[in-house]
Amino acid sequence: VPAVPVLFKQALENTDMEAGKSVSLRCELTKADATVVWKKGEATLQASAKYEMKQKGTVAELVIHNAEPEDA
Repeated sequence: VPAVPVLFKQALENTDMEAGKSVSLRCELTKADATVVWKKGEATLQASAKYEMKQKGTVAELVIHNAEPEDA
């Protein structure tokens, strides 16, 4: 039986941010608890004091704390 691919049910949207504040980016997948990798360009983001990754069911979220223009 072939595996069912995981697709985006709701893709990321552009989000305005205010420097120094936290910003949240969310997407929804067609399969719960699928592995999500967040990237900025070619670089994979790792959980840290700046980047917080959350996932509950089909919703994956990246919170960028103390956002700066370089985070665009």
